[in-house]
Amino acid sequence: MSLVLAVTGATGVHAARLLMDKSPWPVTLVASRWGKDVCRRERAPFERLAEGAAEVVDDDDLSAPIASGSVATAGMVVLPCSADALGKIASGLGDSVISRAAHCHLKERRRLVLCVRESPWTLIDLDNARKVAAAGAVVMPISPPFYMAAGKDPDRVTMTDLLDAFADRALAVLGHPPDSTWGTVS
Repeated sequence: MSLVLAVTGATGVHAARLLMDKSPWPVTLVASRWGKDVCRRERAPFERLAEGAAEVVDDDDLSAPIASGSVATAGMVVLPCSADALGKIASGLGDSVISRAAHCHLKERRRLVLCVRESPWTLIDLDNARKVAAAGAVVMPISPPFYMAAGKDPDRVTMTDLLDAFADRALAVLGHPPDSTWGTVS
């Protein structure tokens, strides 16, 4: 089984790369058009991200296996998840591989983790998050577990350190235990 990783048009693709590197499962990667654009803008070209994937699926290919509920996966993480992607998933739209695969994960009761990057949230975003959570998704805004930097000089903690800890937390939601937890650093 593979882990489905979707990259949408919000900032934070560095966390997606870290999650891919740490995943105990092979990764099936899909990115929206805007997700690819953000990769480029964040100096992490999609092609470089794709090199670490076991499989890359085009977001327009609705015949891709991950767009079917009959294809078992280890789960799906949308990282980063834009407010647009959150809205589509909350509305049950299946107009792309990302939204269709997310819908399949919900209907098959498989783990779906939406790492929302937008901030601040509108009431619409809050309602959409409530809807997907009620349907079984885990809404996990990109908020690093700052406690993982305990005992370190705050001026020396890097974005990679923080996003690496966030990637561990996202994988833990899928059942892969992290190397460090609050209990081991406090």
